[in-house]
Amino acid sequence: MTTDTGHESREAVLLMAYGSPDRIDQVEAYYTDIRRGNPPPPELLAELIERYEAIGGGSPLSSIVERQRRALEAELARRGMRLPVYAGMRHIAPRIGTIVEAMAGDGIGRFVAIALAPQRSSNAAGYRRAVEGALAALGETAPGYVFVESWHDEPRFIEALAAATAGALDRFPSPEQARVMFTAHSLPSRVVAEGDPYADELAATARLVAERLGLDAWEFAFQSAGRTGEPWLGPDLRDEIRRLAAAGVTELVVCPVGFVADHLEVLYDIDIEAQAVAREVGIRLERAHSMNDDPTFIAGLADVAASALRTTPAGVA
Repeated sequence: MTTDTGHESREAVLLMAYGSPDRIDQVEAYYTDIRRGNPPPPELLAELIERYEAIGGGSPLSSIVERQRRALEAELARRGMRLPVYAGMRHIAPRIGTIVEAMAGDGIGRFVAIALAPQRSSNAAGYRRAVEGALAALGETAPGYVFVESWHDEPRFIEALAAATAGALDRFPSPEQARVMFTAHSLPSRVVAEGDPYADELAATARLVAERLGLDAWEFAFQSAGRTGEPWLGPDLRDEIRRLAAAGVTELVVCPVGFVADHLEVLYDIDIEAQAVAREVGIRLERAHSMNDDPTFIAGLADVAASALRTTPAGVA
C-alpha cells in the first residue's frame, strides 16, 4: 500500500467498486462510460439488456456495497475505531470523485482507500486515478490518503472464501469427490506480458484457499472476457467445464475468488451461462456464495483498513 499526505484531522475509510446498473434504463449509459464515451453497438446493447433482465432487471451490486459499507463501519466501531466508512463507484453514481469531495466537506483529514478487487492489476489503476483526480481538484483542502494496493492474501478473506467453498462442497453427498474450480474476471493477455501481477496474485489466492481446505488438486479458470478483438487470459470457465466433463468429472464447485459481491458476472456468467454448459455436459455445478457482507469477510476488510491506517503518512507499506 502507498500513502500520500494531507492535512491532519478525522480519519475515514473509502470502499471503491466498479459499479453496475441498478435498472435497465441505466445500462446504455453505464456501458458507454466503461467504453470511454463510446456507446455500445445496438446488438451488444440488446444482449446486455437481455442479461440484466435475466438476473431480475438490474444488478444488486450497489445495494450490496452499501451493506458492506455499513457492516464495515459497524465492525470498526466494535473494535473501538469509530470511523465513518464511505463508498463510491467508478462507472456509476455515486462516483468516487463525488464521494472524495464529500469526505473533504465532512472534515475528513486522512482516509484509507480500498478497492473491492482483492488482487492488484493495471485495471485497478482507475480507482487510484479517480481518487487522485478528486484530490487534485480540492487543492490545499484535499485530505491525505492511504491507497491499499492489494489484499489478495488477507487471512480472513482466505478464511471466508474457504468457508464458502466448503459450504458448496457440503451440498454434495460425497464432497471429497467433487472438483473445485476457482475463477476470476479475465483481462487482455497483454497485461501479463507487460508485467501485471494480476494472474500471479489470483493464483496465490486460489492456492491459499485450497491449502486451507486441504485440497490435493483444484482448477482455475478465467471468465467474463471482453469482446475487444484481442486475446484475453484463459482458460475460459465454459471450456474448462467441458474439459472436465470429458475427463469424467460429474460434480463441480465454482468459487469466484476475484469478485467479492454478487453482480452480473456472478449471477449471469456463472449461475446462468456456466450452469447451462454444465447441464449440457452432465456436470452438477454448485457455486460458493459470494462474500457480500459475510461477517468473516467484513472482519478481513476491517483488518485491511486498520493496518492501512497505521501506516505512517510518508511511507510505503
